[in-house]
Amino acid sequence: MDVLQLLVSGLANGCVYGLIALGFVLIYKATEAVNFAQGDFMMLGAFVMISMTNTDHFGLPFGVSVVLTLVIMGGLGYLLDRFVLRRMIGESQTAVIILTIALGFVLRFFAGLIWGHQPVSLENPMVGKDVGFGGVVLGMEDVMVIIVTVALTLALFAFFQRTRLGLAMQAASQNQLAAYYMGIPVKKVQGLIWALAGIVAAVAGILFASKGAVDPSTGLMGIKAFAAAVIGGFGSLPGALIGGLIVGVIEPFSSRYLPPGYSQMAPYALLLFVLIARPSGLFSQMRSKKV
Repeated sequence: MDVLQLLVSGLANGCVYGLIALGFVLIYKATEAVNFAQGDFMMLGAFVMISMTNTDHFGLPFGVSVVLTLVIMGGLGYLLDRFVLRRMIGESQTAVIILTIALGFVLRFFAGLIWGHQPVSLENPMVGKDVGFGGVVLGMEDVMVIIVTVALTLALFAFFQRTRLGLAMQAASQNQLAAYYMGIPVKKVQGLIWALAGIVAAVAGILFASKGAVDPSTGLMGIKAFAAAVIGGFGSLPGALIGGLIVGVIEPFSSRYLPPGYSQMAPYALLLFVLIARPSGLFSQMRSKKV
């Protein structure tokens, strides 16, 4: 029974990693850029939600706060692309990576300046509610994390495979010049994908804040989420989720059964093994670029 409890808890945590990993994959699929500030976007979304909801701030209804947080983070993602990343067109991928790493430092700095460095919790209607089955007790927030993550992953997968805009985003990532000649507004498409990544990060932040306290260092979860995205396959949305679940499950079991110093290394040891055995990831959907 203890093993089952660890498994379910790990799956709930893994869903948060999976959502952050989805942001990595979304941006990579559409722009071939890697946003190392995605975890910090999640942290910022959590703080925005806390400010909107908690009674010592704006004290808005939970549902209204969710909508406003998604709009704010989506707008922030779009503005970041519009005024910062478009100026990097023509620069190397290394320059873009360095820019996003620096952006993460800036976001953590301002988060500490505005909200402080003490952990803050989100007031939400799921606090104190439990769901039990088979002797396993789950918090309602864990259940919602799993449900929302699976639903969002399926929706995004369908979006990229079945909609004209999703296909246009994939075409732009394959060959921007060819997509432009085919009438695809490449710059607009890239702005929308950054907005979508901001919204996904906000969802991850809201769910994480519903489970526990948030502080500026929470953004460093993006490192584990990046490992999850690589394990799952950097071009695969379902792979990002599965990679997140794998990392999430490994954590509680390694903490329980491995010496303290080794448990934190377990996800990265798995990453190293996957890179050696299958460099493209477990569920890679990457294809050769068409010219």
